[in-house]
Amino acid sequence: MQWFAIRVKSNRENVTCQALTGKGYEVMLPVYRPDTTGQRSPVPLFPGYLFSCFDVNNRLPVLTIPGVVHIVGIGKTPVPIDEEELHSLRIVLETGLPIRREEAYAPGQNVRISKGPLAGAGGIVTGSKAQRFVVSITLLQRSVSVVLEADWICAARADAVMGFGSAVS
Repeated sequence: MQWFAIRVKSNRENVTCQALTGKGYEVMLPVYRPDTTGQRSPVPLFPGYLFSCFDVNNRLPVLTIPGVVHIVGIGKTPVPIDEEELHSLRIVLETGLPIRREEAYAPGQNVRISKGPLAGAGGIVTGSKAQRFVVSITLLQRSVSVVLEADWICAARADAVMGFGSAVS
C-alpha cells in the first residue's frame, strides 16, 4: 500500500485523523509549535492536509469519513506521496528541532544529510547566514525547514535523492 495526501475541511485535521485511525488506517498528521505566534499547542504543519496509507483501489471508505474533502492527485486520479519525501519529513519531525513552514522551492543540486540528528534525510539547503534544511512534499507544494549545521551536508548523486534539489545562497 502507498501513502496519499488527504485534503480535509478547514480546522478538521485532528478529528479526521482520529476518525481514520479509528477505522484502522495508518495516519500521519505532522504538527509543530510555531515560534512566532506564542502558541503553546501544536498546529498542523500542512493546514488542511494529512497523510494516510491505504489501498487506492478501495478508497471509498476513506472518502466517506467526515471531514475528508478529497485525496490529492491529478484530476480525480490520486497520486501517492513520494516515499523518500515522507521519510525525510519523519526524520525532521523526530529530531525535535525547531521547524517552520516554507514556501515551495526551486529545484537545484541534490543534498543528503550525512551526520547529526538529520542524518539520512534528503532535501534542499537555503540561506546564507543561518542555513536551513528544507524538506518538501512536492505533491502538496509545501515545505518545512530546520536550522542546519553546514558540516552535516554532503552532496548526493543525482540518482540517490530523487525529487530533491538544493539551492545555497
